[in-house]
Amino acid sequence: MKLGVLTVALSQRTVEEAFKYLSEIGVQSVEIGTGGYPGNAHLDPAAALKDPSIIENLKSLLAKYKLTISALSCHGNPVHPNKEARDKDRIDFENTCKVAEKLGVDTVITFSGCPGDHPNAKNPNWVTCAWPPEYLDTLKYQWEEELIPYWKEAAAFAEKHGVKKIALEMHPGFNVYNPRTLLQLRDAVGPIIGANFDPSHLFWQGINPVEAIKALGLAGAIHHFHAKDTRVDTYNAAVNGTLETSRYDDFIGRGWVFRTVGYGNGETVWRDIISTLRAVGYDGAISIEHEDGLMSVEEGLEKAVEFLKPILMYAPPAEMWWA
Repeated sequence: MKLGVLTVALSQRTVEEAFKYLSEIGVQSVEIGTGGYPGNAHLDPAAALKDPSIIENLKSLLAKYKLTISALSCHGNPVHPNKEARDKDRIDFENTCKVAEKLGVDTVITFSGCPGDHPNAKNPNWVTCAWPPEYLDTLKYQWEEELIPYWKEAAAFAEKHGVKKIALEMHPGFNVYNPRTLLQLRDAVGPIIGANFDPSHLFWQGINPVEAIKALGLAGAIHHFHAKDTRVDTYNAAVNGTLETSRYDDFIGRGWVFRTVGYGNGETVWRDIISTLRAVGYDGAISIEHEDGLMSVEEGLEKAVEFLKPILMYAPPAEMWWA
């Protein structure tokens, strides 16, 4: 395993400043935003495809600071019912795949997306229940007419450019938001589809990350991993549940908030997560994503690094001579 960071939180720094800082605090790999919601402050694929020196400069900086790239991230909604938004995210994805090929990176991270409820819809429509029955009609349309056809085409495009893993982050608000829906799309499209496994989005859904890792890992469906935590407020969740629409800065009133690893769940929980990743054969990056509204970017990243350093397993396991 390698200790990594999604560099988007450091977008105010130049790419060299970000790499230098991360190297100094003990980070081994970087996940770089290339469009969509993460933005492209450290790597603009469209510009890099026109100017090869951008790619060469990035490679030089990676070597200089002894870093590797775990993935390129362009989280977006490629099936958005608004054509302008949809086309932008699709172009970002395609350009990201092309740049990944030039960098020798085999993993691209994004969201599955969420369509509207009919071809002329204006906004996405995320279905959260099976009744009244028209919700199931919406799901049928979304999966059969939008989601599966798009991802079959996108997967073929990605493979053409050397991308072996499309890592979809299971995030509420999109059609793929839990292990069942991830495997549903993987079954329809193929093994190039897998998870960017982020426990923070599972904790507040009431999903046990360890059991979810087993379910996906044994299917070979974990392509990347985000280290981000969630703190569920026992009282607020007991009163109003965790289907939360209040602002993220309502730290006292929400049923849950994102936290730096270790501030939502303790060391035992994270040791179990890392151990289960090892048990199912995942040996990739543990990529820290900073989205803690109670800490500065630097404090959040540094606390996460120090928390995870002694927990990660870096060397291959020894032969079990006692067995």
